Amino acid sequence: MKHLVTGGSGFLGRAIAQELCQRGEIVKILDIWRDDDLPPDIEYIAGDIRDRDGVERAMRGVDLVHHNVALVPLTKAGRGFWSVNVEGAQVAAAAAIAAGVGGFVHMSSSAVFGNPVCPITAATPLKPVEIYGRAKLAGEQAVRALCTAAGLPLVVVRPRTILGAGRLGIFQILFEWMREGRNVYTIGDGRIDFQFVQAQDLLEAYLLAMTQPGTYNIGTDRYGTLRQALENLVAHAGSTSQVKALPAGLTIGTLRLLDILGLSPLAPWHYLTYHKPFYFDLKPLHRLGWRARYSNDEMLRESYNWFCEHYERLQAEKARSPHRRPVKEKLLGLLKRFS
Repeated sequence: MKHLVTGGSGFLGRAIAQELCQRGEIVKILDIWRDDDLPPDIEYIAGDIRDRDGVERAMRGVDLVHHNVALVPLTKAGRGFWSVNVEGAQVAAAAAIAAGVGGFVHMSSSAVFGNPVCPITAATPLKPVEIYGRAKLAGEQAVRALCTAAGLPLVVVRPRTILGAGRLGIFQILFEWMREGRNVYTIGDGRIDFQFVQAQDLLEAYLLAMTQPGTYNIGTDRYGTLRQALENLVAHAGSTSQVKALPAGLTIGTLRLLDILGLSPLAPWHYLTYHKPFYFDLKPLHRLGWRARYSNDEMLRESYNWFCEHYERLQAEKARSPHRRPVKEKLLGLLKRFS
């Protein structure tokens, strides 16, 4: 089969493209930048997902489209969320239909649920609470409408927050503070069941589901509370850090103000949801024969170990590349000094 992976230079898109290539599939990626480590067997196409003509050219001869292009919460992209995550998704789906591809896999987000009653099932209402989640939901709905009208088989994937070797994001700040023995904080007491997903587990679930139309919520089935996860990671790191609780209402209000003023790296998705339980019912995936190999604790240890092992290289690499810049602590740096 011939595959097109949009956003194929990103963390997850690259993993999907490489795995498909290793399986002997023909793979090309579409992205605005080329990953230096792109295997030679994968064709790179430079292009913006909002460029209809360019996307249509990239779709020619493709059997299955894997749509991964998205602006993530940390970008705080404002109107860009709608432009890329909604309008870009519409362009991709419409181009796939015009090209006569055989299937479309859309990477959505758990942010479409907002602060749901858990466990999250197929019947859970979609009620995003911030701009990123609203854009991801609108993008998912737009793709579904187009694919349904055209009879194009659609797979929608909604992963929990992804961890694993090489995946940092906002966790970079957490790991740096633990490495330095600084206290780390939860919004509220942190005694809420909270689920993550390890990158390889997500990839394996994805590859099982990609040719079976439906909607799949993906997370580990071995997790506890957020506080337990942080305390266990502190113990693993041999750190002198302590996990401290911050009052939820005051903290959320303060982080919202700092966000508006551009003084905090945390996006609304982080400070509006990380104090509430969040976990999926995984029975649909289990029926496919999938089981998670990593627990919350195991994936956090893996991510932290990778961060420490590559710390010096990461600092130099992120300083050079606009796509791998460090997450700036901004005013949180003051909290760090007193932690």
